[in-house]
Amino acid sequence: MKTIQRVFSRLLEPLQALRNRVFARLYFAQTISLLGDAFTWVGLALLAYQFGRERSAVILSTALTLRVTAFIIFSPFAGVLADRIDRKKILYITHFLRMGIVGCLPFVNAEWQIYGLVFLLNVFNAFFTPTYKAIIPQVVDKAYYREAIGLSTATFQLLGVLGPGLAGILAVWLGARDIFLVDAVTFVLAGILILGLPGAQLNYTPATTEKLLSTWVDVVNGARLLFGNPLIRFALAIEFVSAIAGAQILVNTVGHVKDGLGLTDAAYGWVMTAFGIGATVAAFGGGFDKTTSRRASLIGGALLLGLAITGANFIGYSFLLVLWVLAGLGQSLAEIPSETLIGEQIEGSQQGKVFGSHFAFSHLWWAIAYPIAGFTGSQFPGQNFLYGGLLTLVLLVIALIVFRPKPTAHIAKAP
Repeated sequence: MKTIQRVFSRLLEPLQALRNRVFARLYFAQTISLLGDAFTWVGLALLAYQFGRERSAVILSTALTLRVTAFIIFSPFAGVLADRIDRKKILYITHFLRMGIVGCLPFVNAEWQIYGLVFLLNVFNAFFTPTYKAIIPQVVDKAYYREAIGLSTATFQLLGVLGPGLAGILAVWLGARDIFLVDAVTFVLAGILILGLPGAQLNYTPATTEKLLSTWVDVVNGARLLFGNPLIRFALAIEFVSAIAGAQILVNTVGHVKDGLGLTDAAYGWVMTAFGIGATVAAFGGGFDKTTSRRASLIGGALLLGLAITGANFIGYSFLLVLWVLAGLGQSLAEIPSETLIGEQIEGSQQGKVFGSHFAFSHLWWAIAYPIAGFTGSQFPGQNFLYGGLLTLVLLVIALIVFRPKPTAHIAKAP
């Protein structure tokens, strides 16, 4: 009984961060916004289908590519702005601009309009998200920072599972185009919370006047600080390993379940739900690694993820559910530490640009991983997860040899 209580208590640890009212308001604004994102992508999928069943996959894949491209190009500049100007203004300006773009989606009548609006939507998302992440260590006490990051990640994973299902139910009632109007309403609710944030608490105030550098110099400095810290550099390398495996899951699971196992869309939904549940549980309870480097979480998560997908081609549906729970656990354990390390290791005045640089590079990893997953899925349909898993494990070994920091490596955040 006591063991169960300890496990339950560990899972609820991230909720302690909500005692901070500023973070709680910021968190609920982001949660509502994430729910709106689920409505956006379900609506886009249905809208793409209206343009022709044979074109829907092309439209969606192009839209996803544009999304990642916007993140890679603009998020480093967003991070620089987050260190220079009022962060609350960045949040509400980009937020309401995104709301306006979503409000235009029901009225599109050509593919190019979808592409243009999706790109613009994610340009402003590229400015909103790094700013949001840079604010968390500014408003949350160091003792609860890890819990705040875990809660944000767990919510992202949970809504990734539940959000599309809820959006799908509403789409049945409302139709493909009207779902975007509901999406716009979520933006209004989140915007109200953002406008109520105390702006003065969101910004980093340096002790002395700092010389303002050029934007390009700051962008370069953000990348230099990201890769210059050995602990963060190793975490970023593990994120690349995780992306290689995660892309295999996102791209090839549907084909494996429907063609390899001969099952239905519902079975695919349950498999991906299992993955989301595993990721959510790890995000809530992933604070077991209290070390400075988070090596146990990073290495253990990547290893678990790689092993889980390696045998997926050779087992039945029931075992696949179990493996995808473990894969979800591994992915969260491998990806959560990097943001925590940035908050702990990087000086407050530099965190915005570093979070922006991290946001860009973490999406670049996925931009590399998606084509690899597509290649293994098309060329080795019965062994795609085997090869993807072996590649993941090989890259993990390389990361350990090349990037693993020495036990004495530690760069403390400046006061």
